[in-house]
Amino acid sequence: MEDTQIVDLYWQRREEAIQETDRKYGKYCTRVAYNILENREDSAECVNSTYWKAWNAMPPHRPRVLTAFLGKITRNLALNMLEKNKAQKRGKGQVFCALEELEECIPAPGGYSPENADLAKALNSFLADLPEEKRKIFVSRYWGVTPIKDIASMYGMTEGKVKTVLHRTRELMRQYLEQEGISI
Repeated sequence: MEDTQIVDLYWQRREEAIQETDRKYGKYCTRVAYNILENREDSAECVNSTYWKAWNAMPPHRPRVLTAFLGKITRNLALNMLEKNKAQKRGKGQVFCALEELEECIPAPGGYSPENADLAKALNSFLADLPEEKRKIFVSRYWGVTPIKDIASMYGMTEGKVKTVLHRTRELMRQYLEQEGISI
């Protein structure tokens, strides 16, 4: 079923919307959640919550890209659950490793502000200018929180090569942000 048809089902408040969403995007949402949480039960809970949030968001919202819409919901839910779990027990997973890697080249988060809006625009511009493979590797690691060994497997590279690509891309990003006047 096409994405527009699935969105129409949400707008018609038909329960098949959830079934079709799960059939088409269930594995994708599960992978997004699992890459962050590294726990099957928590990931399944996030995916179910994603469907609930999508149900409540449509209408009035009509997403242009259903994959991105669902991925963003899943990612945010998983990060919130991780934060909750982290408060209960201290651990170190892929999210913490990925965030530590970015600490040297991205300013500390702090809610919405004009500076953060400028940062988002600069990051989007930087990513748009990257060669496709480097952009996909970077986004897989830092948005999808995909483990380095999985990225290496996806792109037929060694883990060392992926680490080198990520390191060089982070350095280019740091330089780019400085040129754009964004202090790190």
